[in-house]
Amino acid sequence: MRLIVSGTDTGIGKTVFAAGLAAALGAGYWKPIQSGLEEGADTDAVRRLGVTTTFPEAYRLTAPLSPHRAAELDGVTIDPARLTPPAGADPLVIEGAGGLLVPVTRDLLFADLFARWRLPLVLVARTALGTINHSLLSIEAARSRGITLLGIAFVGEANPDNEATIAAIGRVRRLGRLPWLDPLDGPSLAAAFAAGIDCEAFR
Repeated sequence: MRLIVSGTDTGIGKTVFAAGLAAALGAGYWKPIQSGLEEGADTDAVRRLGVTTTFPEAYRLTAPLSPHRAAELDGVTIDPARLTPPAGADPLVIEGAGGLLVPVTRDLLFADLFARWRLPLVLVARTALGTINHSLLSIEAARSRGITLLGIAFVGEANPDNEATIAAIGRVRRLGRLPWLDPLDGPSLAAAFAAGIDCEAFR
């Protein structure tokens, strides 16, 4: 089984969710493009959170920007042919960068790349104000490209009405919610994931 994890925005806890999912499934983790290296790569973060199998990024870009711009600043040309999930890696959790309509290059969005892969998508959303609009727009973007949407998972403080509204209007399965964790480490994430996320949806 191979799954894509993408978000409705950046900085919403998508990497933490992807780490929790990969650890829960005993899956490998791959982030095809890493933008922003000053605070460390997401692959390093998921290792610290208990994921034992990771695959090297196709591109590691310096600036914490959309990949298309970060690549330009680094003098790098992103070749979509290099953005193919690693062979023989199964199960595998693949994490995008930012949201679905983030540009990979000036001619390719992440949503279009995901559509080429024909893999199911898990959408991660925050629970706070603005999430209904961002989530429903992301759901529409995925469906318009024929991407199979496995469900939506939330990160943040509980907001039952926001979560229920998105699931109902978007006609999408609610996979559960991860709270903000302090401390955030492998054991605390594993416990929160088991308690808050419907792991059977991924099996």
